[in-house]
Amino acid sequence: MSIGTGTGMGMSGAGGTGRHAGERLVVVGGDAAGMSAASQARRLKGPAELEIVAFERGHFSSFSACGIPYWVGGDVSDRDLLIARTPEEHRARDIDLRMRTEVTEIDVAGGRVRARDLDSGAQYWTAYDKLVIGTGARPIRPELPGIDAPGVHGVQTLDDGQALLDTLAGTRGRHAVVVGAGYIGVEMAEALINRGYEVTVVNRGREPMSTLDPDMGRMVRTAMEGLGITMVNGAAVTEVLTGDDGRVRAVATEDGEYPADVVVLGVGVRPETGLAEAAGLPLGAHGGLLTDLAMRVRGHENIWAGGDCVEVLDLVSGRERHIPLGTHANKHGQVIGTNAGGGYATFPGVVGTAVSKVCDLEIARTGLREKDALRAGLRFVTATIESTSRAGYYPDASPMTVKMLAEHRTGRLLGVQIVGREGAGKRVDVAAVALTAGMTVERMTALDLGYAPPFSPVWDPVLVAARKAARVVEQQR
Repeated sequence: MSIGTGTGMGMSGAGGTGRHAGERLVVVGGDAAGMSAASQARRLKGPAELEIVAFERGHFSSFSACGIPYWVGGDVSDRDLLIARTPEEHRARDIDLRMRTEVTEIDVAGGRVRARDLDSGAQYWTAYDKLVIGTGARPIRPELPGIDAPGVHGVQTLDDGQALLDTLAGTRGRHAVVVGAGYIGVEMAEALINRGYEVTVVNRGREPMSTLDPDMGRMVRTAMEGLGITMVNGAAVTEVLTGDDGRVRAVATEDGEYPADVVVLGVGVRPETGLAEAAGLPLGAHGGLLTDLAMRVRGHENIWAGGDCVEVLDLVSGRERHIPLGTHANKHGQVIGTNAGGGYATFPGVVGTAVSKVCDLEIARTGLREKDALRAGLRFVTATIESTSRAGYYPDASPMTVKMLAEHRTGRLLGVQIVGREGAGKRVDVAAVALTAGMTVERMTALDLGYAPPFSPVWDPVLVAARKAARVVEQQR
């Protein structure tokens, strides 16, 4: 079939005004979800059958945002190591990727998008038969006095990471304040410690890592303080204070001021769905796009969405959640590209698995926290155990704490949290599989896991927690 003609500024090639023998797939967003979808669709259909045009407003495509803290901290030596595929590599695969080009409007009824070249200012319409929205998420930037002062940084893109590194290189002082203590905040605190800064973390919550229950978050706080990080919990930033030169000099809360030569914002992200909302596409309670199992935007046969701009089904609670993780984005892209390329694939949902670290402390979680279970109306029991990463007699065995939630009476596994040293974090994958399979904690105790003294005790810590949880469930029956 032929597609509609575009109108507006720019040459016919740039503006998409020419006709094409096959279909045209337009992708908005050149990172994980969008370019995974484009690449998968290209594997299934050649250029004669499917033209692919992708728009990315930044300078980089297909990069790992998760790796930025490790690049800033010096663990990753070069920015380009975080780039999975360059624009030139995408173009070599017959994907027309247009960098520094921002989509400013989606015309659903007309089947077209309006784009603006950020360098020239030229605007044009490009028609589509199929549309993929992969606009990601935007960092939350509190509306506070001084928040836009030089020296205050969000960290979401490679451009953001480079700007922060430039500030660190040009700053004489050695005081840094991180606002927020979620994944980004904790990882950036480590990065700044590695850079030789005195780091203060200002956190609204009772404990860092709100993705954990407070009792587990307390262990993270203790470890961070042991690294020399000053933790200020239960405090909200009221103002970013500046010096005579206009640059940041301190961060203020109701109870005090904390000197800062650089400030990093790590208070979370929101789905970047302004375009979608303006186009009348359906959004969920968390502001993310709503899709079906094939990642199609609900009510729109030829529009798909994936990555940090969508809400996903939580397989444990049965509710929609916004979980911005690169693992999900790449899977979404594979599903979308398969469907847009004429195949069939679905994305069933997630259990909310995530791992992180602060220096040598590993932090992991999957499934529901206590407050998630309460919000979902579930009755539950908990079990917390202390164990080690290896047999106790084997050298370098390190401690870990495992907390497990199980449904009252049924014993269905609801969630697991792990905090410990080397060997702790990836143990959460066993729990993630058990959650996905809908296993009970009693059934988990029979799992045939690998054992040798260098790798675990005879009873793996996750199974020890399952045994204890199973006993608590039995006592409640």
